[in-house]
Amino acid sequence: MILPLFIESLEEGEASTPGLLRLRLLDAVSRIAGLGFEKSYRETVVLMTRSYLSKLSSVGSAESKTLAPEATTERVETLPAGFLLIASGLKNMKLRSDYRHRLLSLCSDVGLAAESKSGRSGADFLGPLLSAVAEICSDFDPTVNVEPSLLKLFRNLWFYVALFGLAPPIQKIQQPTKSVSTTLNSVGSMGTIALQAVGGPYMWNAQWSSAVQRIAQGTPPLVVSSVKWLEDELELNALHNPGSRRGSGNEKAALTQRSALSAALGGRVDVAAMSTISGVKATYLLAVAFLEIIRFSSNGGILNGGDSLSASRSAFSCVFEYLKTPNLMPAVFQCLMAIVHRAFEAAVFWLEDRITETGNEANVRESTLFSHACFLIKSMSQREEHIRDISVNLLTQLRDKFPQVLWNSSCLDSLLFSVHNDSPSAVINDPALIASVRSLYQRIVREWISISLSYAPCTSQGLLQEKLCKANTWQRTQPTTDVVSLLTEIRIGPSKNDWTGIRTANIPAVMAAAAAASGANLNVTEAFNLEVLSTGIVSATVKCNHAGEIAGMRRLYNSIGGFQSGGAPTGFGSGLQRLITGAFSQQPPAEDDSFNEMLLNKIVLLLQQFVSIAEKGGEVDKSQFRDTCSQAAAFLLSNLASESKSNVEGFAQLLRLLCWCPAYISTPDSMETGVFIWTWLVSAAPQLGSLVLAELVDAWLWTIDTKRGLFAHEVKYSGPAAKLRPQLAPGEPESLPEIDPVEQIMAHKIWVGFLIDRFEVVRHNSVEQLLLLGRLLQGTTKSSWNFSRHPAATGTFFTIMLLGLKFCSCHSQGNLQNFKTGLQLLEDRIYRACLGWFAFEPEWFDVNNVNFSISEARSLSVFVHYISNDGQSDARGRGHENGTYLVDMNDQCHPVWGQMENYAAGREKRKQLLMMLCQHEADRLEVWAQPTNSKENTSRPKISSEKWIEYARTAFSVDPRIALCLVSRFPTNINLKAEVTQLVQSHILDLRCIPEALPYFVTPNAVDEDSVLLQQLPHWAACSITQALEFLTPAYKGHPRVMAYVLRVLESYPPERVTFFMPQLVQSLRYDDGRLVEGYLLRATQRSDIFAHILIWHLQGETFPSESGKEVASGKSGSFQALLPVVRQRIIDGFTTKALNLFHREFDFFDKVTSISGVLYPLSKEERRAGIRRELEKIELEGEDLYLPTAPSKLVRGIRVDSGIPLQSAAKVPIMVTFNVVDRFGDQNDVKPQACIFKVGDDCRQDVLALQVIALLRDIFEAVGLNLYLFPYGVLPTGPERGIIEVVPNTRSRSQMGETTDGGLYEIFQQDYGPVGSPSFEAARENFIISSAGYAVASLLLQPKDRHNGNLLFDNLGRLVHIDFGFILETSPGGNMRFESAHFKLSHEMTQLLDPSGVMKSETWSQFVRLCVKGYLAARRYMDGIINTVMLMLDSGLPCFSRGDPIGNLRKRFHPEMSEREAANFMIRVCTDAYNKWTTAGYDLIQYIQQGIEK
Repeated sequence: MILPLFIESLEEGEASTPGLLRLRLLDAVSRIAGLGFEKSYRETVVLMTRSYLSKLSSVGSAESKTLAPEATTERVETLPAGFLLIASGLKNMKLRSDYRHRLLSLCSDVGLAAESKSGRSGADFLGPLLSAVAEICSDFDPTVNVEPSLLKLFRNLWFYVALFGLAPPIQKIQQPTKSVSTTLNSVGSMGTIALQAVGGPYMWNAQWSSAVQRIAQGTPPLVVSSVKWLEDELELNALHNPGSRRGSGNEKAALTQRSALSAALGGRVDVAAMSTISGVKATYLLAVAFLEIIRFSSNGGILNGGDSLSASRSAFSCVFEYLKTPNLMPAVFQCLMAIVHRAFEAAVFWLEDRITETGNEANVRESTLFSHACFLIKSMSQREEHIRDISVNLLTQLRDKFPQVLWNSSCLDSLLFSVHNDSPSAVINDPALIASVRSLYQRIVREWISISLSYAPCTSQGLLQEKLCKANTWQRTQPTTDVVSLLTEIRIGPSKNDWTGIRTANIPAVMAAAAAASGANLNVTEAFNLEVLSTGIVSATVKCNHAGEIAGMRRLYNSIGGFQSGGAPTGFGSGLQRLITGAFSQQPPAEDDSFNEMLLNKIVLLLQQFVSIAEKGGEVDKSQFRDTCSQAAAFLLSNLASESKSNVEGFAQLLRLLCWCPAYISTPDSMETGVFIWTWLVSAAPQLGSLVLAELVDAWLWTIDTKRGLFAHEVKYSGPAAKLRPQLAPGEPESLPEIDPVEQIMAHKIWVGFLIDRFEVVRHNSVEQLLLLGRLLQGTTKSSWNFSRHPAATGTFFTIMLLGLKFCSCHSQGNLQNFKTGLQLLEDRIYRACLGWFAFEPEWFDVNNVNFSISEARSLSVFVHYISNDGQSDARGRGHENGTYLVDMNDQCHPVWGQMENYAAGREKRKQLLMMLCQHEADRLEVWAQPTNSKENTSRPKISSEKWIEYARTAFSVDPRIALCLVSRFPTNINLKAEVTQLVQSHILDLRCIPEALPYFVTPNAVDEDSVLLQQLPHWAACSITQALEFLTPAYKGHPRVMAYVLRVLESYPPERVTFFMPQLVQSLRYDDGRLVEGYLLRATQRSDIFAHILIWHLQGETFPSESGKEVASGKSGSFQALLPVVRQRIIDGFTTKALNLFHREFDFFDKVTSISGVLYPLSKEERRAGIRRELEKIELEGEDLYLPTAPSKLVRGIRVDSGIPLQSAAKVPIMVTFNVVDRFGDQNDVKPQACIFKVGDDCRQDVLALQVIALLRDIFEAVGLNLYLFPYGVLPTGPERGIIEVVPNTRSRSQMGETTDGGLYEIFQQDYGPVGSPSFEAARENFIISSAGYAVASLLLQPKDRHNGNLLFDNLGRLVHIDFGFILETSPGGNMRFESAHFKLSHEMTQLLDPSGVMKSETWSQFVRLCVKGYLAARRYMDGIINTVMLMLDSGLPCFSRGDPIGNLRKRFHPEMSEREAANFMIRVCTDAYNKWTTAGYDLIQYIQQGIEK
């Protein structure tokens, strides 16, 4: 009742004139209209519209100058506020639609009326209405079919928005091409308004600007009719008043509009190219440009309509509409294409601007990106070719700028399945179009999947498996077959990757993780080509099966349990669907809770059992573990979207167990399962990404705390260095680790691969997950060294460092911009850790798998490639950004580097040093991985002497050990060695704990000068035994400080460890003027009876009584001979009663056996065997504690009296006797035979030396993990020209084998082991190869001659053993004729076994040469230890030292001057040279003719 009164009053009554009453009434009627009653609404809107238009008509007239201020208030505030109130209040959709029409009509009328007026009145009148228009359009979906009348009104609105400059400036996206004057020349200069509208600044109310942005989201594309919407000049001209100065005839106005348009398009289209476009058309295109660009710049290009962000909401659907019109003018088409590109730039700018967002804002940003990508993918099936082309172009740009779209599930769905779902309906019958669309999709899919696999092969495969499951569920044959045909051609594997640069898939660890994620049953250490399709289908099937199992179990449980109170049981199909979609379509029934709890407890219990088995050292069943984890993952995913919040704790525990179990178990198998499961979880449910990563980070940090795998930094886990202590490496001997450290390192390697894969996926869009990875890297590098020193960890170590450097490079991406200082510090820690790797001597390690070595070398190469390439670009981008930080750090104590002068210069030097070291290590590992690839790396740049000095100083400033290891890497570099020597001597007080520094100040020169530096020796850390032996040589003249140090070192090790070097210690008594060595020996005999016994035997072996016919040498040698019995007696005098008793029993027993030889001498050959038996029966075994002198660990339990055999010899009668022995530390009931030869009249000391070297080589090969066989049998001199020699068990000599057959080795092996190709024959051949290669290396170094067939033994497994080392080093039989010129014996019959091809082309020959090269390289690493062992025997009078320069030549055979590759090539030449060399065959013939030894 009230409203008609109000309206009447406003139209004709008191309130019809401007005043406060009128304003109040207008406000009241607009509120009433907003209530939504149709009649009152219509009357009010008509009144208000009329009022507003009437205000416009009065502008510029005479009475407008005398208007009351309330009139202006009404126009500027009250009426617009009323319009807005109505727009906000209306809820009825019909009324809203009507009001939308009326408001837009009003805007058109206002625009048309104002356009003809002078001045800025157009904007003044249209602007206040914009908020109401924005509100009424806020729920308008522009993607539905819009009636033409409404579309025209929208078009008119935007035409005037462009004309009056009401739109927010759009040029901020790109720098203006030319500066635009912002001062208005005259009030009516509309051209300048247009230009200013494009370039800014904004001239109007800020509310109007935001209203325009909101209107853009609800505006349909301004295509008025499907055919001639741009050709209709008349219709466009009608938007101008006849009195306007900007009609079709005004060329000046047209030119300014074209300039504004060109500016809006970012200069993509020149003004000159628009000459065919009229002024109104230019304004129209400007309006389109404003609309389409503002859509993207305001909210990223998402249109109104619905809550979910899908492809249909992408504003690209509007932009592309314009391009569908046929027969466009070229200039217009050019402008429209430019608008598309500008809109795309606006979208990219909007997305990049929000890169640091987190939480909900980040989700909105990502959804916006994915909806655009999905729309562009779908647009590739449009019938217009130019639309398809621009879709591909924009999609490619979007993918390159925002790689996260590669791993988005909806994008992948669109890509794999949309071509079949969205084929253009109008052209279904056009086969040519369908074919071209399909081939385009196939090209893009292949490219897309290849790129995604090259960056993140794990996640990509996980997603593809999900999609294959999906295709399978949909039961749609057509898309499935198409997807299948696409995937068949995609493979990943080391040999297939032609990805340039540092794609992550080139990193071996990532490839190992990819193999695990594929679910294929591959040995990840082996080379493989992963067929994405076949493994994907298998794994998809496995996942579907497990999902089906869970769904079936749930259904069965619910049906038999009587819990069916509510909804229907969940069926197999929906269970499967549940897994695939990762979401529920409906709430699961309540009875599921009971089932969930039951299954949850069961699975958790099973997983905990696996962990406890692993903790007790048991072996976890691989397939059971995998099945349980897969069931757990399927179960977890099937419950993921449950509305029921019951048992959240239980599922959280399950997720935690799935992440932690592989880390607990720490084997490559468990880690493969882990990667498969984690990939499955994050692919099927990306929302779990952060949770999974958080658990993995915790588990990783736990492995650091518990020192596992890569972080097992205790010495016993350090591989060769630990196993060779203290003989060849300094330090206390270590017990062997309970678990194989390499297994755990390999597990870490696969794990790192998965982490890098996840980093690539989340680096662009998840700050949360990036920060989790940051926490992992901080924990990894927090202490200066917490990594394993095992050489097998090299690749894994540098791969985690590579991840660290990649992470640090994120500072330029924006999403970690707030953490620059932290990232800089992390990078410094990574450089410190990388340099720290080189603080340990370079070692080798072999896993008996060629691909492991190749992947290690490749890991390092990728790291080198990264720091040398990407590092430079990073540094370029970083100097300016981090400038302040870098400057601040100068002349300060840096938390990582300590005191510094210039941070930037120091950083560059450290980086160059690291690059050089990594390159050298990569080259080393490359040689080890491919030892027979003889190509030398000549491309390395030459390093100047100044640069070497700089390297040495930089290394020393970081860690002196790095400088010392630098010298051991480049032993022939004189400048480097001189600089490091100088650095060591000037910083000597800081280096006391580094035994490797000794040779830099303890030298013969320092001894001669009695250098003050030698005063540091009492405080120095203990060196290895072989290093200490060097200081006992005459060159060091028994200097008291040096001797005191040596004896302290020897005292620090258990006597059992020193026993091995007894011959050298006895020789050192020759130079022991201060009787210090003697003192040590006497003290050691007090600590160990066995040490005492072996020392006495060696002393006796060195004694030459004068009655033996030899002249006792004068001088040094004479005093030495005189000293021996004295020392022997002193030892005996020092024995306790118990020790003396054992000594007498042990020595008497073996003296009796040895003396049998003398008893036999007068007997005839036929009687000797019976004679031995008689004598043996007389000998009684006294006590259980007697042992074999050649092997103290073997306790004698008795003599086999019938085993005595006299042997053929030129001298006295040697005999062979077999004892029953048990292992001192093993089962005392496990009695085994051990034969020994007792020699009289033969000097065994030279054999002892040769076998010492062979034993050292065996230890080296074993420590390095090389599968080479050497058998250093025991030999002990027990008196002058007397000795005991162990018989190699289960062997016969080659000459004995020749007595039973006329065939060669090849035929004998077939007789003994079966036909060629049979498992037993091939196993014997393999044993022959590994033993031949081992002895080839030993023979090269020792040069044993007299290698006839009597001195070559073969055991029952086919292994070769060399015996009798009477001629080694420089001596050979026949008066040193040097008849055997090859470095080792390789007769024709041997080559038949080694090389069936006969031309050095077979795999077995390659294997033999590879083993020889690796054995030689491993021996070179411990060259000094081996040479020192031989050198102390130089004055022993052994025949092998009687001529030439044995030590110098031995050193030359190690070729210390060669690089690793040169040394490898040298060994290859040695093998080729020995191959079938005639001199070896000739020597066998001579032996056969002379002595009847079978050839």
